[in-house]
Amino acid sequence: MSRYRRNAMLSVEQLFEHLWQDYTTRLCPSALKVQKLLTHQQGEPINDHIALRTFSGSKLGLEQLAKHFVELGYYQAGEYHFEAKKLYAHHYQHPEADYPKVFISELNLAACSETLRDIVNKLTHDIPSQYTDDVRFLFQGRPWRISKQDYAELSKESEYAAWVAAHGFGANHFTISVNALPGFADLEQVNDFLVWHHFELNHSGGDIKGSEAVGLQQSSTIADQVSVACSDGELCIPGGFYEFAKRFPLADGVLYQGFVEASADKIFESTNR
Repeated sequence: MSRYRRNAMLSVEQLFEHLWQDYTTRLCPSALKVQKLLTHQQGEPINDHIALRTFSGSKLGLEQLAKHFVELGYYQAGEYHFEAKKLYAHHYQHPEADYPKVFISELNLAACSETLRDIVNKLTHDIPSQYTDDVRFLFQGRPWRISKQDYAELSKESEYAAWVAAHGFGANHFTISVNALPGFADLEQVNDFLVWHHFELNHSGGDIKGSEAVGLQQSSTIADQVSVACSDGELCIPGGFYEFAKRFPLADGVLYQGFVEASADKIFESTNR
């Protein structure tokens, strides 16, 4: 990541390093083992993209997360709808292709039940409107307190809502580019390697989601089980996961850079309980 540029506050390099440190410390410690195994094979893996989650609204919506990447030269390059999960997303990329893409989603609170909205409003009520002005909020976790009961109630309606409520802000996954991964011809070989080393894959929608025909294949581990402090005790719940992406060339020979809604829908389920 040494090639990333610097802005007035954090360079892209520094921002992704902070996100990585938070991700591997708080959300997905097993990612360090995956990276060590793959680095031992040949060279450090290249990050294709990360993903961030949030709630809709002017205070914490996806635009508030995206603005810090936009300041670093990123631009919106895709828009996605997940009707069943009540999610809306953008992906952002940089003119310099070496920089990782960023996939940011939000839960559409207006489409959720009054019970869910009431819990989320209670959690976020005291957060100041300027909270997201400091880029560090992206990797500082949860700025509110939550009870086990509220987590359980959110989980009944939306695993996504429960995840954001429990973990707050941070990368729910990093993604290894299989295209730039020496020693592996395809995603199936990567999956076999992971299973051999006792990692559990997300089987929802098949071990490999997508195809060459749609320009992208994806697979992922199941999220690590991590401990979260609640106002009334500890919970052991899904944290972050590691994804693997293989991109295919379009008619012009350029690798497809977007995301496939049907596949991403199943990738979200890597953090389901």
